[in-house]
Amino acid sequence: MMSARPTEVMPLAEGFAPTDEARWRELAAQVVGKSRAEDDALGPDEAVEALSTTLPDGVVVRPLYTRPAQERPLGVPGAMPFTRGTGPRRPDQPWDVRALHEGGDAAAASRAALVDLERGVTSLWLAVGDGHLEPADLARALDGVHLGMAPVVVSSTIAQRPAAEALLDLLEAAPELAPGSGLGLDPLGAAAATRGAADLAGLAPFVTRAAALTDVRALTVDTRVYHDAGAHDVEEVALAVATAVAYVRALEEQGVGAAEAFASIDVRVAVTADQFTTIAKLRALRRVWARVGELADVPERARAARVHAVTSGRMLTATDPWVNVLRGTIACLGASVGGADAITVLPYDTPLGLPEAFSRRLARNTQSLLALESHVAAVADPAGGSWYVEALTDEMAERAWARLGELDASGGVAAALADGSLARGLEAMWQERLRGLSTRQVPLTGTSTFPLAGETPLQRAPRPQPPSGGLPRHRDGEVFERLRARAARLDDPTVLVVSPGSRRDFGARQTFATNLLAVAGIGARLVDGADADTAAAEVRDSALPVAVLATSPRVNAEHGLEVLAALRGAGVEHVVLAGRAGELGEGDHGVVEAREGVDVVALLSDLLTRLGAGDDVTTTTDGDAR
Repeated sequence: MMSARPTEVMPLAEGFAPTDEARWRELAAQVVGKSRAEDDALGPDEAVEALSTTLPDGVVVRPLYTRPAQERPLGVPGAMPFTRGTGPRRPDQPWDVRALHEGGDAAAASRAALVDLERGVTSLWLAVGDGHLEPADLARALDGVHLGMAPVVVSSTIAQRPAAEALLDLLEAAPELAPGSGLGLDPLGAAAATRGAADLAGLAPFVTRAAALTDVRALTVDTRVYHDAGAHDVEEVALAVATAVAYVRALEEQGVGAAEAFASIDVRVAVTADQFTTIAKLRALRRVWARVGELADVPERARAARVHAVTSGRMLTATDPWVNVLRGTIACLGASVGGADAITVLPYDTPLGLPEAFSRRLARNTQSLLALESHVAAVADPAGGSWYVEALTDEMAERAWARLGELDASGGVAAALADGSLARGLEAMWQERLRGLSTRQVPLTGTSTFPLAGETPLQRAPRPQPPSGGLPRHRDGEVFERLRARAARLDDPTVLVVSPGSRRDFGARQTFATNLLAVAGIGARLVDGADADTAAAEVRDSALPVAVLATSPRVNAEHGLEVLAALRGAGVEHVVLAGRAGELGEGDHGVVEAREGVDVVALLSDLLTRLGAGDDVTTTTDGDAR
């Protein structure tokens, strides 16, 4: 019998001189300073600041994370402060794969639900009321569903209590129940969506009836109404916990103990394609909620938040919707690594209306592939111990805790909704995000960058419109989709793109210009290697009122003014320069700059007006998965 060979260790750092963070900062400053003048060089600390990013919620992402000077124990999954999750995961089913079913056809919902359950889904989520299923139709929609094998949750805005009653009747009549069903009561969420008064009275009977069943939760804190209105991650965590605190207090006044109240609440949050902030958000949410439970003397195990993560409807686009498959995959990855107990991946065609069978299949298979083939959840809290993730989690939790204190001191979520302060704050957050979207600092692949030219929009059955009157519902792509809708009014929205010089001179900027125009559905008539006479002849032949001058800074300096004069002399009313106006020489040349960092929405909207597309249009968002 042969003896085992000793384990060989590969000395990865052998041959490299030892270094430290101070040396890294010096090297970083050298790299950052390569494109700067010698008298404008940055020091090490300034270089690190230049490489840092401040997120909308104030959290700063640094270029380098190192071992903290004072480390604290990571803890273990399933124990305070529950940052690392609610406990070890099952290898065969690490999280609950939850499918959303919308629309008002109970028979169609039943067929789709059975297909989902046969092919990987482990729980069902049904939209009830608000133009979707009527509460009385819930039994028909669940025909053939074995409630002992698949939990069911319902959600509604204006029919919450009838929906909860209908589900309770079914659950109470079932001979056995799978753990994890939910009644979906969220009166503060309904008030946010409709601007109505939040009715927290009479919740205790639902909690009592649900508690008599197998792990059925009566209340759901759904923060997507705030996320869709513009909330950033820290705000969403703070609002989730503040809403849950309001429900615990209301239940205590109705005779329900704090521990039982904690056990009656689920939290539903949006997760995005920013995987690291998603991971940190879920970890921070559990930590903050567990701290509230600790202060309320709730038994430790009851302090663990049960989190249902839903891929963000705000991030989904109606243009080039296939990119939504990638967005949903990354968001699902972040949710799983962040320890979500249940995950819903919205189908890629959600913004266009009711999803079809193929998109539903892709949505559920996304989760199956990540869970069972990629093994992303083979261990609990796989990001735990990462200096970056731990720092991000800490900062989010601390900021969310501070914001929770502000909300509580001002009367809570109900008061902030009633006096309009919450709506104003969320609108300011949305406007900040909109500025990033409009300047493409927040890029949308396939929509604001790399648009799909000549795209034929997908057609889907319309989704019932959600109740209105409360917080607005936004999607990142809607401002660009309105540009496309305006362009669709025109028979042939086209702009002349004039490029003096050789291909080597104008290639990059011509590509930039044509892609920019395609964002709004505007075509480009290319004039390559144009001199002043050629440019003028093309203008007279096309009769187009708008032209883009796209070539290198050198050619602009040598021939730009000559070509510009020829364009105007031939009848062009408006000239856009792909680059900076200073390239044409000193003075005001009356051109509009098109370059990285400008407000492309304003620029393209003006072009459409000049092409005769009329005023801006209002589009209907069908992507609100409520």
